[in-house]
Amino acid sequence: MNKTYDLTGISFLVVDDNTHMLSIIKTLLKGFGVRRIHEATDAADAFEEFRSTHVDLIVLDYALDTLDGIEFAQLVRTAKDSPNPYVPIIMLTAHSERHRVEEARDAGITEFLCKPICATDLYKRIIEVVEYPRSFIKVGGFFGPDRRRRPDENYRGPERRKAEDGDAFEIETDSEEEGQSEAQDDIDALFA
Repeated sequence: MNKTYDLTGISFLVVDDNTHMLSIIKTLLKGFGVRRIHEATDAADAFEEFRSTHVDLIVLDYALDTLDGIEFAQLVRTAKDSPNPYVPIIMLTAHSERHRVEEARDAGITEFLCKPICATDLYKRIIEVVEYPRSFIKVGGFFGPDRRRRPDENYRGPERRKAEDGDAFEIETDSEEEGQSEAQDDIDALFA
């Protein structure tokens, strides 16, 4: 990534119940040039902040008290009083088991990043959502960003993500041990 980006005009909402992690993320964002950072330590306060303040991008922890990050994302995507159900959401978590990653993806999370995070990976995810915004789809009970990051002009086969009646297919998963964490590359493939 040789191209530089001006992130001063982007407004972020950072949601993490760990104040130390919240401080680290805010420091990283400020280092990227971000000037408008809103924060919350629980999902209820985060949703209130989201409703009352213009937010361009949400950085969200998976494990929160009361409502977790998945439930918060579902509120953002589907609540009647959500001001912007299309806002990109980057989820950060140490919980990277395959079923959790798929749960996040299926809740409408735009990008997923494993903790401990590094500045480079967070920056790449931010640039990904800014430079390559995804189309949103609504199929059955799902509303969120299309998992296909970019159209493949060479693909000539049938639509894999639609059944003949227009409903989405269930996603099949490999049988893996429940507690096994996925590597970041494997997580990225689940979002591709």
